[in-house]
Amino acid sequence: MSPELVKRVAFSLVAAPATVALIYLGGLPLALMLAAIAGIGAWELFRIARAGSVDPIGELGIPLAAALPLVAWARVAGWPTPGMDSAAVVVLLVLAAAIWLRGVAGRPLAAVAVTVFGALYTGGMLSFGLSLRYHPYAVGAAAGTALIVLPVALTWASDIGAYFVGRLLGQRKLIPSVSPGKTVAGAVGGLVLTVLACWALERWMLRPVAQLALSPLAIVAFGAIVSVTAQVGDLAESLLKREGGVKDSSHIIPGHGGILDRLDSLFFVLPVAHLLLGVLLLPAPR
Repeated sequence: MSPELVKRVAFSLVAAPATVALIYLGGLPLALMLAAIAGIGAWELFRIARAGSVDPIGELGIPLAAALPLVAWARVAGWPTPGMDSAAVVVLLVLAAAIWLRGVAGRPLAAVAVTVFGALYTGGMLSFGLSLRYHPYAVGAAAGTALIVLPVALTWASDIGAYFVGRLLGQRKLIPSVSPGKTVAGAVGGLVLTVLACWALERWMLRPVAQLALSPLAIVAFGAIVSVTAQVGDLAESLLKREGGVKDSSHIIPGHGGILDRLDSLFFVLPVAHLLLGVLLLPAPR
């Protein structure tokens, strides 16, 4: 086993149970974890943008990305959020000032666009984790945890299926100009394994833990859409890194690269899963 693989396994053995524990605990601890991840993710995205000759306003974008999950938690918890309108106006004024102060040479339009996009891409997307944890159909901490674990586990299944099937059977490249390692066979393998994993998780996790169910057709649809969404998210981050000319978003996670490298698929999957589960979930049969 290579040293790099040892680092990956060791990190996963610690991070995975700690993350599940925080999801189960929920509340402010979960929101703080998502806020920290969002802030680091935004920092990585701005790093990629600077490598591509765009200089975002990190002093504004990183705190804004971290604040979005906290605002989402406050709203989920039913807390009053006075001053949010005023805060939004302040953000807009700061962005306007930045456009003026940067001048034409500072590419203000690109800088502001990447700043706003970075905050929404990281903090905005991750906020849907709280929406899943406190989904109206989830009664209790275990049920809420199951509704997050389901799309997360399916995302992993899609990655695993795409990797191994691609290595075994992959010849025709999927989009070589964006990600040379991705193959058509890998994409199909990831989709098939995700649907099978969705069937298993629905039967042995969703029903007994959350008292919720998916119809057979919904299992196929949910698994397939999650896999496609995960692969699109992966390719989207690859496209951003290719424009910036970087291999990894950072080296902050031992053996894994950066936050964006590990969670690129989930940024897309979480909001899509929240939307789909609101339509497809059924009470588990007694």
